[in-house]
Amino acid sequence: MEQNNNIVPEWYKDENEQHLAEHIIGLEKSALDKFFNGDMSGYRNLWSKQSFTYFDAVVTQRVEEFASMESFLDRLEGNLHAEEYRFVSPRVQFGQDTAILTYQLFARTNFNEIEYNCIEVFQKEASGEWHVVHSTWSFIRPMDKDFSRMKVRV
Repeated sequence: MEQNNNIVPEWYKDENEQHLAEHIIGLEKSALDKFFNGDMSGYRNLWSKQSFTYFDAVVTQRVEEFASMESFLDRLEGNLHAEEYRFVSPRVQFGQDTAILTYQLFARTNFNEIEYNCIEVFQKEASGEWHVVHSTWSFIRPMDKDFSRMKVRV
């Protein structure tokens, strides 16, 4: 899968922060690699079970917890596929025990063409593991999109 995941060292205050950014980006890319092969386990494991919200471009209201995403992931399990995707311009910004990953995602799947601005808010949980507590996938330039061919709804 073609990916542009250049880490820009100037964005990070030290080597530890840069390594953590690489780890956060790696978690997301691992989930995406599975996602585009019809395996939803990456996001099932990455999204927090304790505290999670989600905004999607095709849903009018915020999803309030991970459990509400289960049926969406179940419908996609084994069904979503893309030969390749592009993970473009990732950047991680840090707060105390939080990391905000932003990037653009491009793929042509068997359901639709994906051109998203993605925001993943990670939080370090009590276990010491990083999980996404909020996810937003929004269309890049939605006024240019033709949604008549879209096959999947959240």
